[in-house]
Amino acid sequence: MRLSARLANAQQAWAWLQRAYEAIKPMLLDGRCFHVEIRPEKRSDAQNRIFWSIMGDISRQVQWMVDGRMVKLDPEEWKEVLSAGLRKTQRVAAGIEGGFVMLGQRTSKMGVREMGDLIELAYAFGAQHDVQWSRTSLSRDVPDECVA
Repeated sequence: MRLSARLANAQQAWAWLQRAYEAIKPMLLDGRCFHVEIRPEKRSDAQNRIFWSIMGDISRQVQWMVDGRMVKLDPEEWKEVLSAGLRKTQRVAAGIEGGFVMLGQRTSKMGVREMGDLIELAYAFGAQHDVQWSRTSLSRDVPDECVA
């Protein structure tokens, strides 16, 4: 059995927790054990759409220094550059067959607030590099009733 829910307010949370308890109570009485995890919501679908649109806009319009040459990076590479920039420090590891690996921030682990910070960083970076934003990238005011 797996129960999950997006809880946006106290009343909704209380009602869901009561229903969840009633659903598992017979199994608890039979000696079964459960693991319960409460965690902040990860980035929203709206944030994800906006973020990847922004990465696409930047990848089409901005060149970046890589291996001593100015090149265009793909959206995934821009994600790595910008997410590393979100942290004020970067870590570098030796590659197993030479070279170096930047140990950046995993966007899949980011919560709503942290992803919002990364989107704002990407907008600022794009503004500094005269990026013309697509309509999807400009949908930054998508309402989300939850606060990180």
